[in-house]
This record gives sequence, C-alpha cells and structure tokens, in this order.
Amino acid sequence: MADKKRIFGHIPGILVGTEFPSYAALNDAGVHKPRQAGISGAGSEGADSIVVSGGYEDDQDFGDEIIYTGQGGRDEAGKHVKDQELTRGNLALVQNELEGLPLRVIRGAHKNNKMAPIQGYRYDGLYRVDSHWHDTGKSGFKVWRYRLLKIENEKQIIAKVGSTAELSIGSNVSPTRKTSQVQRIIRDTRQAKEIKKHYEYACQICGTIISTAAGFYAEAAHIRPLGAPHNGPDTSDNIICLCPNHHVMFDLGAFSIADDLSLVGVSGKLIVSDKHHVSIDHISYHREHYFNKS
Repeated sequence: MADKKRIFGHIPGILVGTEFPSYAALNDAGVHKPRQAGISGAGSEGADSIVVSGGYEDDQDFGDEIIYTGQGGRDEAGKHVKDQELTRGNLALVQNELEGLPLRVIRGAHKNNKMAPIQGYRYDGLYRVDSHWHDTGKSGFKVWRYRLLKIENEKQIIAKVGSTAELSIGSNVSPTRKTSQVQRIIRDTRQAKEIKKHYEYACQICGTIISTAAGFYAEAAHIRPLGAPHNGPDTSDNIICLCPNHHVMFDLGAFSIADDLSLVGVSGKLIVSDKHHVSIDHISYHREHYFNKS
C-alpha cells in the first residue's frame, strides 16, 4: 500500500541549502523519512529521497552529477560482504527513472567528499535518475549503481503526494490535470544519423519502420553509454538503430546481445549489414553491466 505522506519533490517550507544536525532532524522535517537507511522509498512507488554520506566506497560525487551506489550487501560493521539485489530501495530508484519522479538529495558530512557539508546534513535539491546498471564494486561484490543528474528547473517541479485511492470506473466526470515529466535524452550525432540512414530507419531487432508525416523515425542506441563512468565512444561500432520500444528495453537491460549477435533475454538475432561492424567489446560491456539475469 502506498504511503499517503510520501512526497516526490520539495518539502514545503524547506529551502535548498537547509542544514540539519541529525537523521532525526531530517525525519522530523519530512525531508528524509528513515532514521538510518540511505534510501527512502518502496519498490512499487519510487524513492522520494536519498542521503549521500560516503557510506559506500563506490559512490562518486561531482556536484550536479552523482554516481550513487544502491543499498545492501554490507555487514553490521559496514563492510561489503555479498552481492546487492534489485529490491527495496534499489528497485525504488529504478521506478524514479521509469516514471520521471524527482528525488531529494541530502548530503551528509564526509571528509573525502568536497561537495558535502562540514558537519551534519544539508538538503541539496532535486535530482533525476538518469540511468542504472550493475557493476563489480571495489570489494569484489555486485553493486547497483545509479547516475543522478541535478534538475535544472527544479522550481517548476510540483510536489506529488503518494495516494492510496482505489480506481473507480466512470466517477471522474471532471478530472483534474497533473503535469509530470519523463526525461530521455536521444543523442542524434552525425554518426547516429548515418547509422539510421544506413538501415533505412528499420529497427535492427524487429525490423519495424515508423513512418510519420515528417518522415521516417528511429532511434540510435549507444551500446556502451557515452560519458563517465562508462566512457563509450560515439563511433559507428558502438551504435545500433532501434525502434523506441526496443531502445528503452535495451537501455533498461530487458535484453542484451550475445557475442554471436543472438539476443539474450528475448528471442531473435541482431540484424547487422555487411558494411556495419559492431564491437563485441561494447556488446560484452552492455551484457555485463545492464542485462539483469535474475
């Protein structure tokens, strides 16, 4: 059951930059509900807030961009002793990515993080979950990682409160409107355009060609994502042409590609022309970091 008091967005009356002396103070103000856990959320609803305080050795904080490590896998002493699972708060953060839900970020004091406050905790505004993947952490165990990006126009975000209202049929004569936003960045570089034209806008998974009044439409998917920490190149051997459905499925790890170009997770084989070389190294990277075998 959803929590009526879970708020996605700013907490009324709490300004960005507000400092708190403790977890208990964060809880009392409604900024972060748990008194210990770093992720506030549920797998079926999404996460409304997180605390970045250096608890996980794999975290990276660049200010407007955070590479955040999911929860679990540690013993009582804080040592990583087993693989993390895509459950609880980890799954909640994926819901944020899927639904475009804003996430409150609180930074806790930590000597190795120059972005953190000197003491206590500080509310640092709203971020969005741009992507998620799994990796082998510094301790040798599987961890879930999330790329969080600062929301530039966060003042335009209207807080959304979780509801337990049941669905009804035909009773909503005058529905109210709520604006939500899901951000997906489609990088249409010169290389990407060439790949789409090469395949005549046909999806390399299903062969679908989408025709619109403005022309044909397809999306160029980078097999190994661009930018840190993945550092995939914007080259033709790292790009495939996909329909929107298969692009989303590929990015979210619903399926991947084997070294022989057969599909993993769904049936079929990647359609590749003789003139298009696809890097097996990039394919292996996607399979190892994005495809969820469980």
